[in-house]
Amino acid sequence: MPIIIAWIQYGVSGLPALADPVRTFPGSSGFPLWLRMAHYISFVLTLLLIRSGLSILADHPRLYRDQDCTPGSEWIRFTPLTVPTDRVWTAKDDARYISPLWSLPGYRHTVGVARHWHFLSVLFWVLTGVVYVALLFVQGHWARLVPTYWGILSDAWNIFVHYATFHLPPEPDGFVAYQALQQLTYFAVVFIMAPLSILSGLAMSPALDGHFAWYPRLFGGRQGARSLHFLLMVGFSAFLVIHVALVVATGFVQNMNHIVMGTDTGGPAGWMLGLVGVTAALAVLFAAYWVSWHRPRALQLAARRTVGALTLRTLDPLKPVAEFGRDDISPHFWSNGKLPTSQDWQTLLAEDFGGFRLRVSGLVDHPVELSLDEIVALGQHNQITLHHCIQGWSGVAEWGGLPMSALIDLVRPRLEAQVVVFHSFGEGLYGGEYYETLPLADALHPQCLLAYEMNGERLGADHGAPLRLRAENQLGYKMIKWISSIEFVVSEKEVGQGFGGANEDHEYFDLVPTI
Repeated sequence: MPIIIAWIQYGVSGLPALADPVRTFPGSSGFPLWLRMAHYISFVLTLLLIRSGLSILADHPRLYRDQDCTPGSEWIRFTPLTVPTDRVWTAKDDARYISPLWSLPGYRHTVGVARHWHFLSVLFWVLTGVVYVALLFVQGHWARLVPTYWGILSDAWNIFVHYATFHLPPEPDGFVAYQALQQLTYFAVVFIMAPLSILSGLAMSPALDGHFAWYPRLFGGRQGARSLHFLLMVGFSAFLVIHVALVVATGFVQNMNHIVMGTDTGGPAGWMLGLVGVTAALAVLFAAYWVSWHRPRALQLAARRTVGALTLRTLDPLKPVAEFGRDDISPHFWSNGKLPTSQDWQTLLAEDFGGFRLRVSGLVDHPVELSLDEIVALGQHNQITLHHCIQGWSGVAEWGGLPMSALIDLVRPRLEAQVVVFHSFGEGLYGGEYYETLPLADALHPQCLLAYEMNGERLGADHGAPLRLRAENQLGYKMIKWISSIEFVVSEKEVGQGFGGANEDHEYFDLVPTI
């Protein structure tokens, strides 16, 4: 629409007159070393963020306006498939292949590795941005980016009319001055788009959303935040393409000397060293791809020691308290995982789980075996909460079940027991028993349930009968379905391959996914 209006203005009154370039305050011209370094580091990290973000999106290639994620309600989808209604269609089925030429690590069902790259990159992206903005104000370079007069809006529009109608406006020497549209664009990228990307990303955290119910509402709910996050990624991608194109079109040699060498000259040093920098950036992207497929465990552990350690100290202590009303219950709640194929579970299903016994053992003073009726008799808590899937979809449901705190009181774990292990009748994505772990501290949260009801009815087979876990401060894959037994242990290292669960062992997922 702005382009159409620009063409109408051009057709009616010709090209508008242009104001003088925005002059920077004394002392804010040029590009010091810290600014050039921040520019390059941000460029590389932004590429990693966009590429890993595309892999994450491919795991649930639909974007919604509301938090229900009902098939058909998406405002845009990146899959030709409509969800079939004649059979069970899981969120895993709905994931798409994406080429590693465009994404990191690419292919299908690689969301665990993609998340590690995304969060590692964003951690350093935010640190770089904080240092950059701080030095902007300390050293006076803020005047290059921050508008100081209202007339800049009309000046920027006049320049936009020139670009939109394929007329390059006269370019100032960017070493000492920006034109109005440049300044507004850089201001928007640094002071609007970047903060909104961070804030909308945080609004997809189950721990944050579960504790501060008002926060995701600022973005229209979790799916509103996810959609905004995607649109901001598109905005950053468009900015990179247009920015690079204009650097080339408006004086490539001089522009490269500005941002690479910090000089206002016309020699070849800038573009030659810039070519080395671009080559190095491509090498980083290739190295990230190689690590994803040849050293994924090292990547997982690096993320756990940095991002994981940070979220354990900041997000995990937030107790989930947010609840919804019955009117908020989603008409469709995606199912996930493969139905158990074991004869034991099939027999229990046929008899409506009348013969089911939950065995609770390990480092406890009072091991027990409980039937479903005995579990119900121990007490029931109901809650209407929002489910956050690692793939990106969400849904509201009412859950009824036994608070884990009540079961913990019954079995009396010993002091050394710090982790609860849940074993499933089901299988993992790559076969073998499905199992998950939960820190004892999280199991004691009021909203941590052994759920046996969903939306007022006995839990169905697709959603985890006879029992499934609800741990509302974490992502959905931790909420194991078809629970067969529970065990209390010292550490997750005693289970499976020692990384915290079937998904952590085989798909390199996070140990405690609070975001």
